[in-house]
This record gives sequence, C-alpha cells and structure tokens, in this order.
Amino acid sequence: MQHEQPIIVGLDIGTTKIAAIAGRKNEFGKLEILGFGRANSNGVQHGMVLNIDQTIKAIQTALERCIESNPELEAEIHEVYVGIAGQHIKSLQTRGDIVRQNIEDEISQDEIDRLVADQYRTYIPLGDQIIDVIPQQFTVDNHPNIPNPIGYSGVKVGANFHIITGDKNAIRNINRSVEKSGLKTKDLVLQPLASAAAVMSEQDLEAGVAIVDIGGGTTDLAVFSEGVLKYTAVIPFGGENITNDIKLGLGVLRTQAEAMKVQFGSALSDQTKANTFITIPGLRGMAPKEIAVKNLANIIQARMSEIMDFVTYHLKQVGLDSRSLNGGIILTGGGSQLKHLLQLTEFLTGLNARIGYPNEHLSGDHLAELEKPMYSTCIGLILKGYNDYENKYKSTVAEEVTEKSWKKVTHKADVQIDIEEPVLETPVNQAVKTEEPIIVEPRKKTLKAFLDSIKTDIINLFQEEDDKEFEELKNQ
Repeated sequence: MQHEQPIIVGLDIGTTKIAAIAGRKNEFGKLEILGFGRANSNGVQHGMVLNIDQTIKAIQTALERCIESNPELEAEIHEVYVGIAGQHIKSLQTRGDIVRQNIEDEISQDEIDRLVADQYRTYIPLGDQIIDVIPQQFTVDNHPNIPNPIGYSGVKVGANFHIITGDKNAIRNINRSVEKSGLKTKDLVLQPLASAAAVMSEQDLEAGVAIVDIGGGTTDLAVFSEGVLKYTAVIPFGGENITNDIKLGLGVLRTQAEAMKVQFGSALSDQTKANTFITIPGLRGMAPKEIAVKNLANIIQARMSEIMDFVTYHLKQVGLDSRSLNGGIILTGGGSQLKHLLQLTEFLTGLNARIGYPNEHLSGDHLAELEKPMYSTCIGLILKGYNDYENKYKSTVAEEVTEKSWKKVTHKADVQIDIEEPVLETPVNQAVKTEEPIIVEPRKKTLKAFLDSIKTDIINLFQEEDDKEFEELKNQ
C-alpha cells in the first residue's frame, strides 16, 4: 500500500509580506500546491519581528486566505515550518569526532545523530541560540571527503559542521507570534537554505553555486561547493533600502517610490533613456512632479552595487571564485526582479548569473503567481519539511524491519528450547519420522557426545585386536 504523504505548510515571515503555502507531494515526487495566502507585513523590520501584535494579525490574515483558497485545509493546518533571517544571524565552523565502541559493525545513523547532537554543546556567545547544525564532509579514520559515512567501517568518524546561530529574543518573538496565531512551529529554517531548496537542482549543487536571496529587509547568501554547504551570510540591505533611497533622493512618498521601483526601476543607468520622465501627481493641489528615469536608475544602481560588493567580499572570505562556482550566482527573492540586475551582477562579481524561479520541484497545475522569485523561501520551507519527514519515515521503517527480524529470531530460539528434550532422547543414527523440525543440540553436549563416541571406538578397537591375538595363539 502506498504511504500517504502529509500536508506541510511553509510560513515566510518577511519584511514586506507574510506568505502561507500548503503543499503535498504527488506520486511523481512533485509538489502540489493545495492552498496559498498572503498578507502585508507591518511588524517586521530587517527580517526581525518587532511588533508582535501586528505580526500576529498578518499571520492570521495570510492563514485565513490560505484556507479560503481551499476550505479542506482548515482541519489540516496545525503546525508550520517557519523561515528565519535578519542581521542577528551568524554562522561558524566546527569540527567533531567520536571513537566508535563496536568497530566490527558498520557506521549507523544513530552514531551520526550522536555526532550531530554533540555539536549543540558548542560554545556560543551569551544571548545567542543554535538554530541548525549542518554536517559537511565526513571523515572515517584516514579517509576524508565522505559525503555519507553510513555503511562504512572504522574506528573513528568525524565531520566538519556549519553551525547557524541567532539571537534568542528574535527567535522567541517568532515562536511567540506563531503560537499566538494558533499554530505550532515545527522547525525554524534559515531562509537562504529554504530558497536554495526551491531554486537549486542536483546539477547546481554539484557544479557549485551562490544563492543570493534579495528580500525586503535583508539579502541572504548561501554558498554551495563540492556538493555541500560551505558558507552562509546575511547582508543588512534589501528592497526596502532601495525604496527608502528613492523616497529621500527624489522627494516622493514611500508608496510612490515603491511603485516607481517596480514599474520603471533598472539596476543599470546606462540601459535607460535620458529623455524619459515619470510624472508624479502633486500633493494638495500642487503641480505634478516629473522625475527622470535615469535618475531613478542611478539611485537603484548605487544600492544594488553596494549589495553585490558585499556578495563579492563574502565569496573572497571563503576563497571561492569562478573555478569553484561553475554554476555561478542564482538570484532569487522579490528584489531579483529588477531590470538589468543580471548584467550588473555579472559585471561586479565576474560570475555568470541567472534568476532562480521556484518551479524546479512544482507540479504542472500550480498558480502562475507562485512562480515568482518572491515565493522561493515559502516553497523551499515545504521542501525542507518533506526532507525531514522522509528521513524520519525511512528511519522508522528501518527500525520496524529490525524489530520484526529480532522477534522472528527470538521465536525460533523459543521453539528450539521447547523441543530440545525429545531430540536428546533420540538414539544416534536412528531414522525419526516426525513433523517437528530436528534441532541441533547445544554445542557443549554435542562435543561431549562426540568425544565419548571416539573413546568407545578406540576401546572397541583395542578389544578387537586383543581378541584376534588370543584366537591366533589358541589355534597354534
């Protein structure tokens, strides 16, 4: 019987929007979207929840709209996978090793879990909390660069780990907002890792890529090389900073600045026409205001260049370049939709760039709206949830198989004990017709019987020789 897949909900608490998406994998392993809801975010700044009440209202609005799109989800949504980002996110590299007790056995998942659990005792600054521990390449004895050591045999197993930490208060505010919305936080996932799961393929992971998620409050960076996560970073600038720059630089309202950025914005001023203008309605009877598109592009290019300079800086910090990142840079998030951003990224970083759309793992019958890069994090949260579920399900199945095998062996042993006495009473070399299976005697009794039989044969042999000599003498 095919195992029924559960419904998993991803909740993206962003600076500009809060999105709730419910999905389930089909028989082909593709993600079917069952519900979708979105609300404007007012209580979050730079990826951190500051106003809990406003955040709760936005989460509830997004959840209600998700249920309205599919009323059957009302009884199914109880827990969510939540993305986390912000300037408080930090990362560090550690090393862990364990000496195995049963070196004759193969390395098991329990030993890997114990190795990972040991890393949660790593010292971190006061006020921070470990969000996730991500194993990188493993080592078994003197054999390095092992992707998965399960099944190997050795004395010592170790690994390099990428540990992600965050501020306790920021994490507490997220959990409190979710709980007061009537939900339970199943797990917190770093947003760039969730986005990477949605837009990255196995080929990208093998080639090496840098995921740049340009959100509203922050730009998140995740670098993959040699098939593993190498580096993560949070850049404290995003789409909101560009909007504020336009507002201050051109003297317009924030809503007008956001509208101009989306409709007429460009990341390269050289690609805009010098004689093109945007007319902004005047305030309180004042005359309309004309703004040159080229001036708008200059403001956007300055801020985007700063963000890409940070990306280049972080890549140099870990020694990664075009030779180790053959997949180049994948831009995603709402800010990646700016015109001519690919050209600016390639010019400043020297790497190939493309836009990452979250349709890599979606089934064919999804909303066109969900193909936008701004939903990469939310869809990636569902995929992360399925990854955890499938690993847990496989582990549970393995335990059940082991338990059944153990019970089967125990049953056989019980049968042997029950019928041991009748077998011992059966004479040697006598044919026995019985429906019960013939059980081998215990090792000690079998050895004793074997030695006794040898002793008897030797005595009989000498007796036969003596009898022959006596008969010959008698005949003489």
